[in-house]
Amino acid sequence: MRRLLGTLAAAALAVTGLATTGSTPAAAATGSFNVLTYNVAGLPLGLGDSDPETNTPLIGQRLGPYDIVNVQEDFNYHASLYANDAHPYRTATSGGAAIGDGMNTLSDYAFEDFERVRWNACTGTNCLTPKGFSLARVRLAEGVFMDLYNVHTNADDTDDALAARRANVEQLSDFIQANSAGNAVIVMGDTNTRYTRAGDNIRTLVSENGLKDAWVDLVKGGTPPAQGSDALVCDSAAPTNDCEVVDKVLYRGSNLVSLDATRYNNEWKSFLRSDGEHLSDHFPHTVDFSYTVSSSLKASDFFGGPHGTAFNDADDLPATPSPRTLTLRGGSRLDAVSLTHDGGTTLSHGGTGGTATSLTLASGEHLTSVKLTQGQKDGRTRIFSATFTTDKGRTLASGTATSDTKTFTAPSGRQIVGFTGRAGDEIDKLGVLYAPIG
Repeated sequence: MRRLLGTLAAAALAVTGLATTGSTPAAAATGSFNVLTYNVAGLPLGLGDSDPETNTPLIGQRLGPYDIVNVQEDFNYHASLYANDAHPYRTATSGGAAIGDGMNTLSDYAFEDFERVRWNACTGTNCLTPKGFSLARVRLAEGVFMDLYNVHTNADDTDDALAARRANVEQLSDFIQANSAGNAVIVMGDTNTRYTRAGDNIRTLVSENGLKDAWVDLVKGGTPPAQGSDALVCDSAAPTNDCEVVDKVLYRGSNLVSLDATRYNNEWKSFLRSDGEHLSDHFPHTVDFSYTVSSSLKASDFFGGPHGTAFNDADDLPATPSPRTLTLRGGSRLDAVSLTHDGGTTLSHGGTGGTATSLTLASGEHLTSVKLTQGQKDGRTRIFSATFTTDKGRTLASGTATSDTKTFTAPSGRQIVGFTGRAGDEIDKLGVLYAPIG
């Protein structure tokens, strides 16, 4: 399953806190990958039920067959985990217990963006370290991205702990809705939730974000166990896939790329010591995925910096995209982009600064390319200028150009119909969406 990587090149992505030594594949209509989620029990000795000093290096040695790995409780033995692993893209640790959140992602695929978010609510010992979730925007291929969330919610089942965990789930759900609209999504990690537990709201996360549960789909026939029913407790020595665990893999596709879970498995047999003991007090779980890129709506890569709030117009396009008026705002930099379609749908991003200029397309005229430039403002990479060109040779430009450029050109028979990227008061990052002409 794991991809064969080409030439490896060392690089440091300081702005996102990532470490990388690899390259990323070109576009493909279909593809597949597998994922693993694993709470590695890396708490300092004496605070957990595992032996992380012995077990963590062994865990690192066994992560290689998995394309994308989310780990939780990767605290004080993090260095030994990475020393025994060779994934080319890995998040930098946020620190040991009481300092970091214990969550890291190891991947054969590059990260476009990465951020960590702390929970607003916690109880008891859960508050001793800044638990929360992370988001890595994973580049599966050219113009093909998936938002990967790594999660570790509040533990315990007292009334106050349950309330905090429900608040965690609501916080995560709100974040996904605000930051991953239009994107394929995988949420995996130690959710500390059970479908059977009356006080848990895992169903809220699923329903509010159009997610599926790989275990529910592939093991339970699409129907989760009833809330309030007896827990489906695992045999601690030799668990089967039928039992429910708190470590979950949730997913959805998008209008740009379909995402399908094809295999689910509890990988405990692959993570045993020579004496037969488990390497953690949690079981590792893997899911195989296949994806198919849309034959109609497609996306470019991105250009710019990792700041602002992410956006993607894929869910907001009219049924038949027909761009009519492009408006850019800019001065020293590119402040905003806006595209109005026939019928009135308007897709706008950025702020209100700069001067607005517009280009109204003639009948039979289409936006076919955009040249972007980027630069630094207040220590952040932003889009400084954009020049859009139509198939009639007309252009609309805004901002102040730099020498650092990138051009996105619509494939033959396609036109630019919307945007992806990140923005606040200005445009921090930009990509475009392509749809067929006619």
